[in-house]
Amino acid sequence: MFESLMRGESAVRSIELQSKVGNFATVGATVPGEPWIALPRAQLATSDRLTQYALLAADSAIRDARLDFDAEDRSRIGLAVGTSLGGAISQEAAYADILTKGASRLSPFTLVKVMYNGPAAHLGMAYRIAGPSLTYTTTCSSSAVSVGEAMRQIRHGYADVMLAGGTEALFAFVSIKAWLALQVLAPARAENVAATCRPFSRDRNGTVLGDGAAFVVLEEYQRAVARGARIYAELAGYGVSNDSSHMTQPSVAGQSRAMQLALNDAQLAPNAIDYINAHGTGTQLNDLTETQAIEDVFGPHSRALAVSSTKSMHGHLVGSAGALELVIATLALHRQSLPPTANLDDPDPACDLDYVPHAGRSARVRAAMSNSFAVGGTAAVLVVRESFR
Repeated sequence: MFESLMRGESAVRSIELQSKVGNFATVGATVPGEPWIALPRAQLATSDRLTQYALLAADSAIRDARLDFDAEDRSRIGLAVGTSLGGAISQEAAYADILTKGASRLSPFTLVKVMYNGPAAHLGMAYRIAGPSLTYTTTCSSSAVSVGEAMRQIRHGYADVMLAGGTEALFAFVSIKAWLALQVLAPARAENVAATCRPFSRDRNGTVLGDGAAFVVLEEYQRAVARGARIYAELAGYGVSNDSSHMTQPSVAGQSRAMQLALNDAQLAPNAIDYINAHGTGTQLNDLTETQAIEDVFGPHSRALAVSSTKSMHGHLVGSAGALELVIATLALHRQSLPPTANLDDPDPACDLDYVPHAGRSARVRAAMSNSFAVGGTAAVLVVRESFR
């Protein structure tokens, strides 16, 4: 995945979707194939697509972290999961059965498929995790909040290990129509659909949705070293704030506050950050506001920063965006490589930072920041830095 991003390859494509409500065409970045069919039948029968994504992504994170649950006190392992819409696909199907087909009863699994804490519940059962189980929903910053709050669980002694991340499966008829009504989705770029999302470009005209899940394993450093965990970075800082100004229009002050809080938490000066994975949705107002907020927090150092929006390639995963982009920022640090902002052919003069256009490049990265700014105003920022060793 990271290698594809470095090459500027886009997963955005035209999508034809069918549902019980209606058929529709859209542009997006969806998970290829049907990887969820490998899950046990009982899990498939009782879970929405977002839970299935979570199970697959979490399993990958657990295996990569070399976490052996049989060797652990499961009461000291916790979960933190972010999502914005919960089981939207299952909820839409249930409404269609009742309202358009006249069904007199629903599947007894409907509620457990739809509920927001479904992914966390399934993960808890799959690994018999007995520590804290937390679900956060703050739209576009949901999984960034889940990771930040998971870090606090460890810091404050409530858990030794936290499985944290986010999941989203929002390609349902009603949810896409709702996003279209908000007038933030970019229309398909006729000459090149893959280049539809164009953050920081003069001609940007909206975001592109994606779906999927991303998870990380968080653990106290000495404990992770003692058991031979694969360590990528130190999660050093977390800042969260609220715009408190407008439901859909971001504010420089709110975003700046979250970035500054994350720097303070990490005990890092602005000039210690070398790379920012930007929220960078591709809308006119969001990209300009984030640029101004970065300049506000980093001052002259903003000219030395590398900033990129990988949403140009994987789309906006909303509730799982923060976790995915934290993973990308962490890999940028771990591999000393900057992923690009794809499709940046005509930069907006008002967005005047180094957005790493077109293709990635090698660079010294000591610390990286990941920004997640939400509809509704919750801004969450995470900072990673090189691990102690």
